[in-house]
Amino acid sequence: MGKVIEMNHPLIKHKLTFIRDKNTGSKQFRELVKEVSMLMGYELTRDLSLETIDIDTPIMKAKSEVISGKKLGIVPILRAGLGMVEGMLNLLPAAKVGHVGLYRDPETLEPVEYYCKLPTDVGERQLIVLDPMLATGGSAKAAITFLKNKGATNIRFACLIAAPEGIKAVQDAHPDIDIYVGAVDEKLNDHAYIIPGLGDAGDRLYGTK
Repeated sequence: MGKVIEMNHPLIKHKLTFIRDKNTGSKQFRELVKEVSMLMGYELTRDLSLETIDIDTPIMKAKSEVISGKKLGIVPILRAGLGMVEGMLNLLPAAKVGHVGLYRDPETLEPVEYYCKLPTDVGERQLIVLDPMLATGGSAKAAITFLKNKGATNIRFACLIAAPEGIKAVQDAHPDIDIYVGAVDEKLNDHAYIIPGLGDAGDRLYGTK
């Protein structure tokens, strides 16, 4: 079974408080999401493989470590996942970015795919799927399935907040996937919104209703 890694860093907890606050406007909301995403990136990349190379410092020749192994890919689930991309790229500027477009049908609550553009070498990359919220898990499950069907074999999922129901849904469908989350909330309400949550992440990022 994949791991659930809940972030406990004080800076993440602090910034999530203001992300949740309904009085936080879109500009500050976007900045905070970017900052938390970058902080989460440190944990997401903690176990990247290293190799030793020879370099010349201003003083002498030396051996030092650089990242080796699989190349990285970032795949936001449109549209809210876009808000997490810049923070990740600040930390991982060499990563390639793909996009998966899904929306939740308001009647069935099931995800509907409308767009997909991925790096051509998706099977050779460690992919990080981004979506600020893991609620029912429908979009995350669908996106991960789509990536696997395209040849991806190394996938992680990252979100700001998650409901236990969404975590279970992803684990049941994809037991090989590790989930990185800023905070695990109480539950879903009758409208499939996370409680206490932060509202609709896409609307708050882009000022829409």
